[in-house]
Amino acid sequence: MKFLSFRYEGETSYGVKVKREEAAWDLKKVFADFAQESDFHPKTLLQGLQHNQSVDFQEAVRKAVVAAEESGNGEAYKVQFNDIEFLPPVTPTNNVIAFGRNYQEHADELNHEVQRLYVFTKAASSLTGDNTTIPNHKDITDQLDYEGELGVVIGKAGEKIPKGLALDYVYGYTIINDITDRKAQKAHDQAFLSKSLTGGCPMGPYIVTKDELPEPDNVNIVTKVNNDIRQDGNTSQMILNIDELIEEISKYVALHPGDIIATGTPAGVGAGMEPPQFLQPGDEVKITIDNIGTLTNFIADSEE
Repeated sequence: MKFLSFRYEGETSYGVKVKREEAAWDLKKVFADFAQESDFHPKTLLQGLQHNQSVDFQEAVRKAVVAAEESGNGEAYKVQFNDIEFLPPVTPTNNVIAFGRNYQEHADELNHEVQRLYVFTKAASSLTGDNTTIPNHKDITDQLDYEGELGVVIGKAGEKIPKGLALDYVYGYTIINDITDRKAQKAHDQAFLSKSLTGGCPMGPYIVTKDELPEPDNVNIVTKVNNDIRQDGNTSQMILNIDELIEEISKYVALHPGDIIATGTPAGVGAGMEPPQFLQPGDEVKITIDNIGTLTNFIADSEE
C-alpha cells in the first residue's frame, strides 16, 4: 500500500493510493462509514500507526476499502491527485532523525572523514510535502543544497532493539530531501539549524509499506535538478544498513510509531561539484526511489 496525507477542499485528511489510478481513498471518510471495528476511526495516518500494535492497521484499511468499493458508491470516497495538496505523509511527534556521512563517496566529496556515527535531527517544523515550493532563504544563505535520501518509517514502539529484529519495527519507506544550508553547516558545531530551515525536509509523496519494498538495502536513488541528473546512487552503498541504524539509534532513543529516520545521501550534492552548484530560485528538484515514486519540489523565485 501507498499511504499519503493531503489537503482537499480546505480539510486535511489521509488516504491510500487507488491501484492503477492517480487518486486516493479518503480514509477519514472510508473509516467513518465502513470501519470493521466501531471504535477504530483514526483521523490521521499517525493515529493509525499508533494503533497498529493493537489493531492491524493495514488489514483494517484493506477491509474498509473493499467495503467502500462494494458499496456501489465507491467514487464518493476517492479524491483525485489533481485536486489535492500533498502534505508530509506523517508528522512524527519527535524531530526527524537523520544520519550523515553514511555513503563513503558522499563523505569523500565533502572531505569528511567517516570516523564515527554522525547523527542529527531535523525539526518537524521543516517538513513539507510533494510538489510544494520551498523558500529560497536568500536572506541568510547562498549555499542551499539538496540531498536525496531513503526515509524509514517506524511502525511500533521499541528501544534497545537488536539488529536481528530491527526490520520488524519498520512500517514502511518514503523519500526525503535533506535540504541543507551549507554556509550554516560549516559555521556551526552541530547540524540542527542548517538542516531545519522552513521547507527544509520535503517528504513523500507516499509511505510505501515494507511488503512493497522487500529489499530496501538495494534500491536506486536518483536526484535531478532541472532534469539534470546530480545523484545516481543505490542504498547498497550505505555504510550502515537500515537494521544497523535502527539498532544504533534505539540504544539511546526510544522509537515510536510515525518516527522518521533519514538514512543518508549518496554522492552528487551541489557542494561536492566543481565548481559548487547550489540551488537557485526557480529550480526544480526531483528525487526518485525505486517502488516509491518521485518527490518533486521547487525553490521559490527571488520575489516570493
